[in-house]
Amino acid sequence: MSEHTLFDRNLIAHRRMTALKRAQDGADFLMKAAATDLQDRLEFISREFETGIDLGGHTGHVFEVLKSSGKVKHLLRADLFAADPNLPKPDMIVDDAVLPFAPESVDLIVSTLNLQMLDDLPGTLIQIKRSLKPDGLFLGLLLGTDTLAELRDCLMRAEMEVSEGVSPRVIPFADTRDLGGLLQRAGFALPVSDVDRLTVRYDTMFDLIRDLRAMGTTNPLKERLKTLTSKKVFMRAAEIYAQDYSDADGRIHATFTFASLSGWAPHESQQKPLKPGSAKHSLAEALGTKEIKS
Repeated sequence: MSEHTLFDRNLIAHRRMTALKRAQDGADFLMKAAATDLQDRLEFISREFETGIDLGGHTGHVFEVLKSSGKVKHLLRADLFAADPNLPKPDMIVDDAVLPFAPESVDLIVSTLNLQMLDDLPGTLIQIKRSLKPDGLFLGLLLGTDTLAELRDCLMRAEMEVSEGVSPRVIPFADTRDLGGLLQRAGFALPVSDVDRLTVRYDTMFDLIRDLRAMGTTNPLKERLKTLTSKKVFMRAAEIYAQDYSDADGRIHATFTFASLSGWAPHESQQKPLKPGSAKHSLAEALGTKEIKS
């Protein structure tokens, strides 16, 4: 586990449960988009899995996609921190920072929009890989770089103007360029990482913040400002947002970056890279050019 604690895990659990109990209409749009992404990725996987785990896919959208795919014989739902009151009782309740699964016990683990709030993402990826049977698959989706970049910029500039100082208000999202390397470090074979972007439009910045609160994803940083922020900061931030990040019709836009991950637990049947020097034809032959030797 990481020695540096970035997130307030108790606060994340509290806000998550508060949001789930209120179940505001439309606040699940990110999970719906994530479930659609998962559905598309499953269509390209030509195999079935004996046991699969939906790791914290609250709202039930991810679970339903896995179930309807017909590719998982025994599907388990693992809620994070506490049971989702809007869904049937989960098979287990877990903390994704400390996974309870036995080594080589699961064929498929899917984690959707949870991993960005971990202090030790490499450590959790190692735990996931350890839990998979040989040739087991991990599919992950987390919010990556540039997510809420507009909101971060506006709040920072407004706070500098009004309070002459800056406090952390938006979490540092994973650098999507490094995620493939993290999969390799965790021991996954055939690691793949990809990036997609979703742009959502709102009438005002306050409508965006209302959605974030309804999803239970407002500021969970341990070093967040503990006192009330001046109303002037938010009003000024909303002005900057409308000025610098609005479309022709006056509505503002917010960016969410989806970083998708996939990796397999190593198995002897998987493709292996060729050894250096084992190629039977040169690059020059493939390109139809003359090779110039040094």
